[in-house]
Amino acid sequence: MLNLKKLFTPLFVVLFTLVSGCSTTSKQGDDARKLSTESSSPPATQYHDIVKSPIKQAESAKVAKKRPARPEDPESELVFEDLWDRIRDGFAMSDHEDMHEVTVERLEWFANHPDFMNRIAERATPYLHYIVEQIEARGLPMELALLPVIESSYEPFAVSSSQAAGIWQFIPGTGRVFGLDQTWWYDGRRDIIASTDAALSYLEKLYNDFNDWELALAAYNAGEGTVGRSIRRNEESGLPTDFWSLELPNETQNYVPKLLAVSHLIKFPERYELDLMAVNNEPYLTVVDVGSQIDLALAARLAGITVDEIYQLNPGFSRWATAPEGPHQLALPIDKAPVFERELAALPASERVQWARHEVKSGESLGVIASRYNTTVAALKDTNELTGNLIRVGQQLLIPVAGESTSTSLSANIAAKGKKTTYTVQAGDSWWNIARSHNIEVDQLAKWNDKKPRDMLHPGQQLVIYASSNAPGDQPAGLRTVNYTIRDGDSLWKISRRFNVSVANVREWNNLTERSLLHPGQQLTLYVDPALQLSQI
Repeated sequence: MLNLKKLFTPLFVVLFTLVSGCSTTSKQGDDARKLSTESSSPPATQYHDIVKSPIKQAESAKVAKKRPARPEDPESELVFEDLWDRIRDGFAMSDHEDMHEVTVERLEWFANHPDFMNRIAERATPYLHYIVEQIEARGLPMELALLPVIESSYEPFAVSSSQAAGIWQFIPGTGRVFGLDQTWWYDGRRDIIASTDAALSYLEKLYNDFNDWELALAAYNAGEGTVGRSIRRNEESGLPTDFWSLELPNETQNYVPKLLAVSHLIKFPERYELDLMAVNNEPYLTVVDVGSQIDLALAARLAGITVDEIYQLNPGFSRWATAPEGPHQLALPIDKAPVFERELAALPASERVQWARHEVKSGESLGVIASRYNTTVAALKDTNELTGNLIRVGQQLLIPVAGESTSTSLSANIAAKGKKTTYTVQAGDSWWNIARSHNIEVDQLAKWNDKKPRDMLHPGQQLVIYASSNAPGDQPAGLRTVNYTIRDGDSLWKISRRFNVSVANVREWNNLTERSLLHPGQQLTLYVDPALQLSQI
């Protein structure tokens, strides 16, 4: 394991010689949770003479103002072949040679987990150049390009226990405030383009409020009110009001040091023997305006990419097609955009989505029909130019449906890759007896088919069933990991309902039995379907 003390020893000797007889004071960081429980960092007091005191840290923080934007010179990017060099050149938030002791503690974990950083680099590659350009255009510190490392590990489908989503981890309410729509079809919090714009706007707003990047970042994590109240308490007590002097939640006290630690590691990878995976300093994606709803599997075929790739670049879409009401923009690999636009222009607009015709039967409503075809009442009304909810028996409705090669939702697109079978509902069937006969959970069967267990089944209806191919303890393919901390009053039933998973699965994933007791602070691993988390909003 890499020992930071050895790296800092020469500097320690020089400083000791220059300031012998002098001493500094430093604030010991709270024993807050770390990014990983794989290892624990030793106390940072041995680095006492090379880290900042809170007051010194506060003084230098004022230097981290918004930096001037680069001249709009297309050739300026050519200076850097590796995007990491361009990011390093834009750092403006901290003095990397004079770190606070809490940052040093966080740095040790990252430095000793180089595989983690390279997994991040690989995951961020499709998005990082775009994000860097947006930060540079606004004249913001380039450390912000690393914020998704702390928020989500650059995983666009990440969902937190508080229902924060996307690489920038917006909670539902804040997402809506910054214009991120969250509908049955689409979640703007997961959209790379929309969420990046919203996150940078929010961070700019926070910087303007606090005039300090460390306080702005703390507010991004804990909320403006939490930081503002802590500042007022210190002011009333005659105490400093910099980030390092405030009483903040443990998570927030570690949040800013984690970002500073990651930026330091990116700044000096050679000091920590980090062989950081290179990322080309060139655009990876571009945005194409499609103009209308389109089947995502069709879009992938027109662009010459896989369905998985189309969802990787467009994680905001939760279903088999783009949202009927928009957005109608698709992010595509920049080298695939010309062929996509050419193929799209040659395709009749009526063939962008496949359609079914449905004759309204007695007792049916728009809600019943929408549920049967995995769509929404709004989509049915828009497609059929209906101004109200009234329909009549015998009326013909046009309904958008998924093509044969397209799953009915993101949940199916990323579903467990077992053997896919189709079951035809028989008279007298129920969710329970179908699930029991296939040795699966009712909730899982309903999820695979974008239904809820209370939805009506109809004879002749086709249900998709996946035979599990996961070994015990493996993450179900395509689902996303949530690390959930048990709170007072929690039960497996409450947790399973919150994340749309079954109690049996929660037990299996965490090696629990029916007699296992839960206690506050205990960590559970959950594998959730991002699309189904929309029901919690």
